[in-house]
Amino acid sequence: MGKGPGLYTDIGKRTRDLLFKDYHSDQKFSITTYSPNGIVITSSGTKKGDLFLADVNTQLKRRNITTDIKVDSDSKLFTTITVDEPAPGLKSILSFRVPDQRSGKVELQYLHDYAGVCTSVGLTANPTVNFSGVLGTNGLAIGTDVSYDTKSGDFTKVNAGLSLTKPDFIASLTLNEKGDALNASYYHMVNPLTNTAVGADVTHRFSTNENTSTIGTQHALDPLTTLKARVNNSGCASALIQHEWRPKSFLTISGEVDTRAIEKSAKVGLSLALKP
Repeated sequence: MGKGPGLYTDIGKRTRDLLFKDYHSDQKFSITTYSPNGIVITSSGTKKGDLFLADVNTQLKRRNITTDIKVDSDSKLFTTITVDEPAPGLKSILSFRVPDQRSGKVELQYLHDYAGVCTSVGLTANPTVNFSGVLGTNGLAIGTDVSYDTKSGDFTKVNAGLSLTKPDFIASLTLNEKGDALNASYYHMVNPLTNTAVGADVTHRFSTNENTSTIGTQHALDPLTTLKARVNNSGCASALIQHEWRPKSFLTISGEVDTRAIEKSAKVGLSLALKP
């Protein structure tokens, strides 16, 4: 377990990663190159049906400042400047998109042994202000996540969460969408030697009295190959295999089938990430 309660986004993250990370139905390719002066360039492409999307990301690190500049196939420019540890436990992030003049945002993160705080504000005349905070320890944490629109004077987001972490399991409970959605998630490490784990995620929506649920598992065939599988209450079953064929380079093949309409074609995704 890590030191301190972390940020609000860490509540339930282990379960989300188990159930949703690396599953996809597209064809993705990325290659990363490193220059002698420390510049990292990552070129990516994604094929979604008949649509092909591409982007190039350039990262430059200088002392504790990291600058990321990404250009996509629509000629949009995304820039993020991160200053790590300008003061103990503090991180500051400036991000903006060109040509969107209303996209600028400043974010501050602070991590302490018994607290984690993240606040952001848009760089506009009437910005949206977001605040999230967590109190507790690495074993028990409680927090909230709220957004306030200064133009309308309304709270656009009000969430709250609770997390319990033990060496072999993590349980979390969150109340989202201004109290309309109650989410419970559970992650259990069955065997650390084979990275075998199971997880479940359940959401109840009070306004419609509907429940959604997903359960899944993962298992490492060997130190470089991982299998994952999941199924949700709609009958969609998915599985993937991921192989690290060289350090930090991954080949991932995933598939999804609707068990309630087995005659439909299965969705297959392929992802290849290359790093020298």
